[in-house]
Amino acid sequence: MIAITLGTRPEIIKMAPIIRECEQQSIDYYLIHSGQHYSFEMDQTFFDELRLPRPQYNLNAGSGSHAAQTGKIMAGVESLLLENPPEFILVQGDTNTVLAAALAASKLHKPIGHVEAGLRCFDRRLPEEINRVVTDHISDYLFAPTPEAVKNLKNEGIDQNKIHLTGNTIVDAVHQNVQISCRNYDVLEQFGLKSKEFFLVTFHRPENVDSPATLCELLNGLNAIYDEFSMPVVFPMHPRTKKQMTAMGLSPGSIHIIDPVGYLEFLQFEAHARCILTDSGGIQEESCILGVPCVTVRKNTERPETLLVGANILSDCSSGEMVEKTHEMLERKPDWVNPFGDGNAARNIVNILDHSG
Repeated sequence: MIAITLGTRPEIIKMAPIIRECEQQSIDYYLIHSGQHYSFEMDQTFFDELRLPRPQYNLNAGSGSHAAQTGKIMAGVESLLLENPPEFILVQGDTNTVLAAALAASKLHKPIGHVEAGLRCFDRRLPEEINRVVTDHISDYLFAPTPEAVKNLKNEGIDQNKIHLTGNTIVDAVHQNVQISCRNYDVLEQFGLKSKEFFLVTFHRPENVDSPATLCELLNGLNAIYDEFSMPVVFPMHPRTKKQMTAMGLSPGSIHIIDPVGYLEFLQFEAHARCILTDSGGIQEESCILGVPCVTVRKNTERPETLLVGANILSDCSSGEMVEKTHEMLERKPDWVNPFGDGNAARNIVNILDHSG
């Protein structure tokens, strides 16, 4: 029996291949939805869209301070593990859900498997870095997506017998979900776009959207890119970011702001974009897998593999550098080798646990 814990949509996406693999191999499991970002009621459509079974347990943790949210999830997970003891608990990534579930399992001496272990941006000011480091050091099975992640774990003195190079489940997810998307959506027709003739933008990190000066600079940079390349700049903007932009009196200029779209629709946007500008870790991976150039507007990244293969480049938020880095990415041929595995990560992970049980 495997307990699979998730609480945000990126976790659902990356755990989906493992859930499907458990179903295929008839391995018993149950799902714990923490409700870190959304209540389960809001996520029901998302599970249906990805053709996943709905979680058996919902903690409805909601928002709050890091301590309050982590504590609430930890207490809920502890109660469920006592009520329905699993052989293993799986967590994925670097959220408060991951840290809370791992801590609860550790104190009950339940074996923990950390999916996407070993990622590091080496900036302890970021809560995600704290979450992933602590989780790695209390986990029993570290499912590292790349050799770089393996190296990070070994450098921190973690027992190499706990470390397994499996590939990243995001590769499995992209391949599986693109097929579902193509059967249900046609975003090019819906939004009047042509393949490889538009830029796709997504920014959500507080350091980029909470400061008026930074957000203004970002918008100026995106407008400069529109002026330089004469291609639509499509920005599915979160309501919170849009509200802040309006409150700050900032104009979108030539940027084509649209309402947020579903994950399957967004995958199509990614696949057809000429280039993506983002601050998202998951989108850095997806663009790399899909063969789409990426400009990451951040000081660092926990996905250095995308930089090493030439699929991604870092930029600050100044107009000049954003245009320069976009030029550089457009000049590269998208013929890099995907560093995140062959699409069999979920099978590798489930097989390791099955042989350990």
